[in-house]
Amino acid sequence: MSERPTPQEIVERTLSLSSTHGCVVLVRTVGVANLRWARSTLTTNGETVARSVTVIALVEVDGGIASGSVTVNSPTLDDLPGLQHRAEELAVEDGAAEDAADLVSGMAAADWDDGVERATAAAFARVAPEIGAVLAAGRADGIEHFGYVEQTVTTYHLGTSTGVRLRYADHDARFEGTAKSHDRTRSSWVGRGGSTLDGLDLPELDAELRRTLEWQARRVDLAPGRHPALLTPSATADLMIEMYWSSVGRDAADGQSVWSRTGGGTRVSELVVDPRVTLDSDPAMPGFECLPFVVTTGSSASSSVFDNGMPVSAVRWIADGVLENLITTRHTASEVGLAHRPDVDNLRLEVEGATGSLDDLVARTGDGVLVTCLWYNRVVDPQTLLLTGLTRDGVYVVRGGEVVGAATNFRFNDSPVDVLRRIDDAGAAVPSLGREMADYFRRTSMPPLLVRDFNFSTVSQAY
Repeated sequence: MSERPTPQEIVERTLSLSSTHGCVVLVRTVGVANLRWARSTLTTNGETVARSVTVIALVEVDGGIASGSVTVNSPTLDDLPGLQHRAEELAVEDGAAEDAADLVSGMAAADWDDGVERATAAAFARVAPEIGAVLAAGRADGIEHFGYVEQTVTTYHLGTSTGVRLRYADHDARFEGTAKSHDRTRSSWVGRGGSTLDGLDLPELDAELRRTLEWQARRVDLAPGRHPALLTPSATADLMIEMYWSSVGRDAADGQSVWSRTGGGTRVSELVVDPRVTLDSDPAMPGFECLPFVVTTGSSASSSVFDNGMPVSAVRWIADGVLENLITTRHTASEVGLAHRPDVDNLRLEVEGATGSLDDLVARTGDGVLVTCLWYNRVVDPQTLLLTGLTRDGVYVVRGGEVVGAATNFRFNDSPVDVLRRIDDAGAAVPSLGREMADYFRRTSMPPLLVRDFNFSTVSQAY
């Protein structure tokens, strides 16, 4: 037998081994290409490929259908019988599944027979020379650059005993760069995310790093407390991702989230934030394309193994300030009386009537505090979605529409939901990358926001 079977061979061989109620097989092949640099010198570059296989066995047991899921890395065809057997054992051990449902059937992709797409250094053909120029200029000017650029391509092959054969090549890219003064007393950061590196403008990002380093040359005392806050698209992204991940229908219906209605039920159909706000997701969003069907290896309040292969469509989570949808599976949607809305791997926030860039927003602001990015964010209270976290790599004081210097870093305590109720001004949504969530969620389009009374609770010594 082949030492390196194709994804299609793995799927068909595993399904042929199944004699239970049903079976789901997912082959996930992840290719990553990256460039990294430190102290204004390229340090590493490379290409990696990793494969995992998940087998989900559906077994008839007393009381219904049980599911068992096993994931292993890089199995051969000889490994598959044992994998199938173990998944069936786990299903029997777990007992009847509350989310049991018929698998979707009859969905076959035209490109099912296509192979795995690779991430290669070719993704950096345009940006690599620009990175080299930025690093050379940094060495000449006494600036240390640290960072990396990464292109990931994850190819999914999903097959089921009901005839589903779906394939999707998921492209995901990000850039993160930090610049420091040689004495390490000043540090600035920029980041961008999306499906590819096509829109990455290295000279523009370098100019942003240099400008913010210059702003830090002057220190301005600022006491903790509630201040008007100018949130960059990155800072906005981190807050919105936390809110999105907390928008699970079952949690809301169980009284465990910010979207729980007093007295029972959810707040769907209520005006919950500023009526200018719309928050949406769409697998076909230009520049942020993502999986158009459900892929999951385990069941939870927000996912069900029985939903594998179901279509994922565009959805408005909040429209004109009204909560329209929460994340549900088929089971939880029926259970709590909501529409079936699988999660989507991108997110866009828009504020009606908002125009201009972050610089335009600063110029329109009287006095405020400009926050570059957030870090180490944690949920303190799920029922209000109160977060705590730290600012990092630049907090700037704005007076009369101009940045006059840098303040210390702060710990903050605030809720993304409350932030969306206190918007005084906003710019246009642009591709962004949350600093805290960059490892997990990279496809966001976010505006800069001017928010009144943001709670900078205490001084932080981080920088």
